[in-house]
Amino acid sequence: MALQQTVGKRVGMTALAWIVGFLIFFPILWTFLTSFKSELDAFSLPPKFLFFHWTTENYAEVQSRSDYFSFAWNSIILSVGANLVGLIVGVPAAWSMAFAPTKRTKDLLLWMLSTKMMPGVGVFAAVYFIFQYLGLLDNRIGIGFLLFMANLPILIWMLYTYFKEIPVDILEAARMDGASLVNEIIYVLTPMAIPGIASTLLLCIILSWNEAFWTLNLTTSHAAPLTAFIASYSSPEGLFWAKLSAASTLAIAPILVLGWFCQKQLVRGLTFGAVK
Repeated sequence: MALQQTVGKRVGMTALAWIVGFLIFFPILWTFLTSFKSELDAFSLPPKFLFFHWTTENYAEVQSRSDYFSFAWNSIILSVGANLVGLIVGVPAAWSMAFAPTKRTKDLLLWMLSTKMMPGVGVFAAVYFIFQYLGLLDNRIGIGFLLFMANLPILIWMLYTYFKEIPVDILEAARMDGASLVNEIIYVLTPMAIPGIASTLLLCIILSWNEAFWTLNLTTSHAAPLTAFIASYSSPEGLFWAKLSAASTLAIAPILVLGWFCQKQLVRGLTFGAVK
C-alpha cells in the first residue's frame, strides 16, 4: 500500500511537472508556429495550431526589411561584453565580501539589491540627459556600461553566495604557501567556483539579451540590439503578427540554443554548494 502511494505520488508530481513545463514553453511554441503562418492564418478564429499553409515568406521579408545580423551582433557584443567586464569587477568584490567581511558588508549587499527594486523609468530622465550630454545615445559603450551596472548587483550577490560555500581553510592554505591575493583569486578560488561563475555569467547574459526598456529608449540604429529589432514590427498601421513572430523567433533563437547547450552547467551552478 505504501509502495503504491509512493509510486502514485511520483507519477502525479511528474505529470504536474510536465504540465507546468508545457505551459511555460507554450508561448514560445505558439510564436514559432505563428512565424510560419500567413497574416490571414495568424488572425484566424478559432486559431489554427498545425493545419495551416506553412510558409517561410515571413523570414524572407524580415531579413529583407531589416539587417538581422547587425542587430544580433549588437546583442552579442552588449550582453557578453558587459557581463565579462562585470565578472572582472564582481569576482574581487564578491571575494572581499565573502572572505574579508566588515560589519557593513550585509548592509552593502542589501543596498545593492535594493537598487534593483526601483523601476528604470524612475531614473530615465536623468540617465537620458547624462547620455545626451556625454554623446552616448545610440552608442555601444554607453549601452554596455548601462547593462553592466544594471546586472552588477545580481552578479555580486550570486558570486557572494557561491564563494561562501567554499571552505576558507583552502584559501588560508594557499596564503601559507605564499600565494598572493591575485594568485589566490585566479588560481585557487576561480577554478573551484567555475560552475557558479559560469551559471552567473549565463544568467546575466540572458538578462542583458532580454533587456528592452533601456535599449529601446536609448538606441536607434547603430547600437540597437534584437529587442529593437522586434519592436520595429509594431507600427501605426497595426501589428503584423506573423512577421512579428518571425522576428521574435529569430531574436530568441540564439539565447535558447545557448541555454540548451549550457543547461547542465546552469543547473550545476545554480545548485552549487547545496549538497556538502
